[in-house]
This record gives sequence, structure tokens and C-alpha cells, in this order.
Amino acid sequence: MKIEKLAPAFKDYLWGGVKLREDYGKNCDYDKVAESWELSTHPAGQSRVSGGEFDGMALGEYLRENPGAAGANCGGFENFPVLIKFIDAKEPLSIQVHPSDAYALQEEGEYGKTEMWYVMDCEPGASLYFGVNREVGREEFARRIAENTLLEVLNKVDVHPGNVFFIEAGTIHAIGGGILICEIQQNSNCTYRVYDYGRVGADGNPRELHVEKALAVSKLTPSDTSGRQGPVVPMLGGCGQRLASCKYFTTFRYQVERRAVLEADGGSFLSLVAIEGQGLVSGPENAVPFKAGDSLFVPAGTGRVAISGPCTVVATRVG
Repeated sequence: MKIEKLAPAFKDYLWGGVKLREDYGKNCDYDKVAESWELSTHPAGQSRVSGGEFDGMALGEYLRENPGAAGANCGGFENFPVLIKFIDAKEPLSIQVHPSDAYALQEEGEYGKTEMWYVMDCEPGASLYFGVNREVGREEFARRIAENTLLEVLNKVDVHPGNVFFIEAGTIHAIGGGILICEIQQNSNCTYRVYDYGRVGADGNPRELHVEKALAVSKLTPSDTSGRQGPVVPMLGGCGQRLASCKYFTTFRYQVERRAVLEADGGSFLSLVAIEGQGLVSGPENAVPFKAGDSLFVPAGTGRVAISGPCTVVATRVG
């Protein structure tokens, strides 16, 4: 099977900016391009194959047409397990939390969400919220939401390009303003909004909060901010580093100086998202050029895949 370039689905949430269109050439007419769902089979927004035999086909349909493309490791999941997106937060996102699989399946009829953030770019002084800064009781948590003092007990972290955050289900979190992120997550759109700075939606009304559900699922002890990163490992043509690994996805960053070779075995597809630079991804059957912001899908079983740079690529697989 051939390497496929993907075209994303877009979201125009009120906190979004214009970087994805203006800096990364995303073809979208929204005034605000908050998110581009680069690898998605979710019914709320599927990415599509761009070019070639399957041009315009939704990724979910492509995977049904090519049943081996996802890989054997995905067979243990009811749905395709991964969703990858770019997030351009011109303004801060709401303070939110994602439920576990067990809670989400019971209450929402879909799976929960564990995710990982890779900071692509940010404005000087940008920050985000990641967990609480001390142990907080549920009564205090509820009271602070009602009194608009919740931010006082959240862990505020300054961010820089290249930072990585692994956010397990149940972790209170929020992306701050002026941050561009690549998010690798479970294939779910289940979010409980806890606090939203008093903002109103397009209808002029305050956006809905989900306080009771958030109280039920939130981890109210400090989270581990050290991440799950491995060491930087030299490789022929560049270097690689594991950014995070869990049962839903394993993610690496590859910094390619000239030419590096990866392997797409039968266990899993390989998603390649270009963060910086430009180059060419070559497999046994075809070669696809790319630039920063592009997303490529390498089917499971493709074998050796060469990435020519210079470029920085985030690579994701299952298992």
C-alpha cells in the first residue's frame, strides 16, 4: 500500500487564531481556525485522503477499504484508537477535564480521553495549566468553581517550543493563550468544561459547564509534570526521542538532518506530522513530498520508510 497524504477537518472555536491558515497553509475559510484534525476517524470531524487513488475519501472509509492498513495492534480496540490535531490557542481554552474509559462509556456512550501535547510554538511568557498545585478536597474544588477562584489552586506552567505534556484522563488542564500545539489523543471528543472565564458562546449565552461530572472524574492531587520522555538517541541521518507511550499510542520526535529510515511493521500504521522544515517520505511504492504542517499516513506493513530533510517530524503508532 502507498503512503497517503491527509487533509484535515477544521474547528472554529471562539478561542482560535489564524496561524494554521497563515503560517501552515491550511485551506480553510473560517475566520478563526482553532483546530485541524489531522488524523481522525471521529464522526465529529474526519480527515480525508488527499491525492492518489483514494483522493477525497474519509479516513474511516479508507481503513475499511484497506483492512490491514491500521495494523494488528489496533485490532484490540473497538474503534480506531488515535486522533491527532493541531491546536492554535490565540486565547486561553476553558479549564477542563476528560473522563476515563469506564466513566465515559457509562455516562456518554463513548471512550474517555488520555492525551499528549507537543508545543510547536508559543509567544513569550505563554503558560498552561496542568493539574492542581496541591491536594484539593472536592468540597473546596466545587466552592472555588462557584466563587471563580479555581485558578488559585491550579498548577501553572511556563511553556517553550518542544515542551511535552502527558495528560492522563482525570487531569485538570487548559492550554493558555498564544500557544500552538500538536495533540495526540485517544479517539474521543469527550470533554467536561470546569471554568471558562465567564465567556459567552455564539448565541450570547455563557458556555455550558459540567461541574458535577468534573467533580466525579477529576484527580485532585498534583500530577507528574516530568512526562514520559526517553533520552535523545542518535540515529543515522539525525536523532530520535520517545515523547510518550501508553496503551493508546506511542509517539516519537525525529529530527532529520539528511535522511533517516523508520519501519512501518505489520503491528501498526505510522502517522507522520511535520513540525518544522520540509522533505520527502519514501516507501517501496511511492514518495510523498511534505512541508511543515502536513500529515502523512503510512499503512502498517509498508516496511522501511525513508524521511529526507532537514525537518522535525512527530511520528505516532499504536503499540
